[in-house]
Amino acid sequence: MPLRVPQAPAPALRSVLTALSSPTAVREARTPALLAAQGPATPELPLPVHVLDRVTAEGVAATRLAGWRFHIRCGDRAVAAAETRLTPDGWAFSHFFEGPYVASTERALRQAESVAQSYQPRLLSVPELYMLTLWLHGDCAEDAASGHPAATDLLVPLAPAPPGIAAHRPHRVAELLPVLTDRVTPTRLLGSPA
Repeated sequence: MPLRVPQAPAPALRSVLTALSSPTAVREARTPALLAAQGPATPELPLPVHVLDRVTAEGVAATRLAGWRFHIRCGDRAVAAAETRLTPDGWAFSHFFEGPYVASTERALRQAESVAQSYQPRLLSVPELYMLTLWLHGDCAEDAASGHPAATDLLVPLAPAPPGIAAHRPHRVAELLPVLTDRVTPTRLLGSPA
């Protein structure tokens, strides 16, 4: 399998396991699929969630690690996801959720498994566009908590993608980053002061 899923920090995984064992945390999550799940629910497929903060003048994407996301599997399918975040006291459970990004992430990962090159899967969020992508990082040995998208890395927009950007179509960072930058950067109106 060409995907080298990184290992999540042990405290992040422990916080999700603790939340899963808490009836209160599961009930308050407002995730009907998780509430209705039959059998044991297990966290798997840890993916670091990076946020695209800005793109430098040189075209380098500045990102930061925002958390770790785990798919919650019950039986043969993912019924929800759990997110953790870094606090001053270490990794802590943040919330459970469900929705289109859970299935879309699984679909993108299945697509990525058919690629010949090995990649380290990550998630890259572009908050200004309400966009989430599967980031396939070419340096599988790099610490999953660090790094920036390399020009040859792949970004796979997850559904729902912003208008004009096709979901589940892989793009090299060098191709998609300028498009995202143009959309995030406000354009000046003609005649407005400089």
